[in-house]
Amino acid sequence: MSASEVVVAAAATVILCGGSHRRRRRFWVRPTLRDKHMHHLTKVFSDDEALINKKVPRELLLQVFSYLDVVSLCRCAQVSHYWHVLALDGSNWQRIDLFNFQTDIEGRVVENIGRRCGGFLKQLSLRGCQSVNDAALVTFAEMCNNIEELNLNYCKNITDKTCTALSRHCPRLVRLDLDSCAQIGDISLKALSDGCPHLEWINVSWCDNITQNGVDALAHGCPRLKGFVGKGLKALTDPALISLAQYCKDLEHINLHGCSAISDRGVVALAENCVMIRYLCLSNCMHLTDTSLVVLSQHCTHLETLEVAACSQFTDNGFQALARTCHMLEKIDLEDCVLITNATLNHFASGCPRLEKLSLSHCEQITDEGIRHLGVSACSTEHLSVLELDNCPLITDASLDHLLSCHNLQRIELYDCQLITRAGIKRLKSHLPNIKVHAYFAPQTPQPAEGRSRQRYCRCCVIL
Repeated sequence: MSASEVVVAAAATVILCGGSHRRRRRFWVRPTLRDKHMHHLTKVFSDDEALINKKVPRELLLQVFSYLDVVSLCRCAQVSHYWHVLALDGSNWQRIDLFNFQTDIEGRVVENIGRRCGGFLKQLSLRGCQSVNDAALVTFAEMCNNIEELNLNYCKNITDKTCTALSRHCPRLVRLDLDSCAQIGDISLKALSDGCPHLEWINVSWCDNITQNGVDALAHGCPRLKGFVGKGLKALTDPALISLAQYCKDLEHINLHGCSAISDRGVVALAENCVMIRYLCLSNCMHLTDTSLVVLSQHCTHLETLEVAACSQFTDNGFQALARTCHMLEKIDLEDCVLITNATLNHFASGCPRLEKLSLSHCEQITDEGIRHLGVSACSTEHLSVLELDNCPLITDASLDHLLSCHNLQRIELYDCQLITRAGIKRLKSHLPNIKVHAYFAPQTPQPAEGRSRQRYCRCCVIL
C-alpha cells in the first residue's frame, strides 16, 4: 500500500467511526505533483462560499456523490464542512464494501454505519472483518432494516444472535453470505425462514453446526431461494436436499462440494424438481453414481457448469447421457474421475458445442485419441479456452498437435505429463502464440566427474 493509500484508509476509518473531519489525525507525506494539484483543488472548493457550492444545487452534488466509492467519499468529506455533510449523507451510502479496511473494522464502525446510513443502506460487505461481533450487527440490523445484501464471510465471532436480529428487523434481505462463520447453526436458518421470506441466495459453507433440520426449516420458509451454497457441510444428508427440492423449485445455483454424506437419492430429487439448475457442484461427493448423471440429463437441460471432481464412481455411461441432452454445458470439471475414458471426450465433442473449460486432471485413461475428438469438434475450434491435462500419463505430443486448430485456447495444464516434450510445446506455441502452457521438466543431470560421486538434483518447475 502506498503512502497516499495509507492516508486515505486512515481517513476512511476515522470518518466511519464517527470522528469529525476537523479532528482527524494528520499524516505527513512527501507531496507529489498530483498531491499539489489536489491541494490546489482543495483550496478552490474548501470555502463553503465557493462558486461550485453556490451554482450547483445540493441535489445535483448529492447525485454526483452517489456514484463514488467509500474511499472517494471519504476524500470528499475532507474538502470542506459543506462537502463533509454532503459526502456523509445517508443516500450516498447505499452500497458499502469494507474488505480493504478489514483489519481496522471493529464493532463500533458497523454501529456508526448503521446510524449514518439507516434505511438507505442496501448492500454491505464485511468480508474478512473478524473483529465484528453480534452486538454490532444487532444494532446494525435495528438501524438498517432495508438491507438487501449482506456479506459476513469469515466473520468468525458472530453467532445465531446475528441471524435472529436480521430475522426480526430485515425482512427485505435477499442475499446472505455466512461462509466460514463456524458458530452459525440451525437456529440461524430457522430464524431466517421465519423473518426473511424474500431470501434468494445463501452461503453457509463450512458452518459445521448446520444439519438437516436447519436446511429443512430454511426450505419451508424461503421458497424463492435460487442459490444454495453449502460447501463442506458434513452433516448434510439426503432429506435436506429433498426438502430443498420440494419447496425451492426455482434453484439455479447449487454447491455441495465436500458434502460427503449425500447420495443419488438427494441429487435425483433436486434434478427432478429444480429443472432450472444452471450451476451444480458435486465435487468430493464420493457416494454418487451414474444414476445422478442420468437423471440430471433427463431434467436439467439448462445446465451450464458441472463440477464433479473426485466422484470416482462416475463412468462413460453417465457422461454419455449428459452429453445427449445438456447442450448448454460450458464448464466441466472431471478431475479424479478415474473411470472415464476417451469415450467421454467423444460424447462431449459431439454433444457440447459450447464447451469452454474442461478439466481432466488425474484422468489416467485419457489418451491422444480422446484429445483428437476434442480437437476436431465445434466446441474446440470456437469456444474451448482452458484445458487441464495434468497427471494424464498417456498424453503425448500428438495431443498438442490435435489442438493446433483451437484458436481460442488460452491455457493448458500439462504438469506430470511425462510423455510431453519441449519440442511439442514449442510447436503448439508457434501456432497459438498467446497460449499459457503450464508444465515442468526434470533438469538434466550432468555426468559425474571422474573420481567424484554424482551430485543429487531435485525436480523443478518450468512455466512456459
